[in-house]
Amino acid sequence: QVQLVESGGGLVQAGGSLTLSCAASGRTFSSYAMGWFRQAPEREREFVSAISRSGGNTLYTNSVKGRFTISRDKAKSTVYLQMNSLNPEDTAVYYCAAGQANYGLESMESYAYWGQGTQVTVSS
Repeated sequence: QVQLVESGGGLVQAGGSLTLSCAASGRTFSSYAMGWFRQAPEREREFVSAISRSGGNTLYTNSVKGRFTISRDKAKSTVYLQMNSLNPEDTAVYYCAAGQANYGLESMESYAYWGQGTQVTVSS
């Protein structure tokens, strides 16, 4: 079992920045690829970013490329999502996820464990 707890969400003005954190506990953090997904009201949950077990490979959805950066800290068993140049379209509940897949990290089916989510609201 892996427990995931997100933090760092909040209200920010357009153009601002936030850093989300996801602390993992339970099994070995380095055994899991980590992903961030988001769900806006009345929309499907969508992929945002992912990082491989080693941290050597990262993925981003097109709409956040160049603005968001995913990273992981093995010593702290934590994955981060640095979000810059936020716009109202980024408003959503952001979820952290952990999975042992080596590929297909854009898919929700690749993740076995999920956090409870953290709200990000970007005002115009």
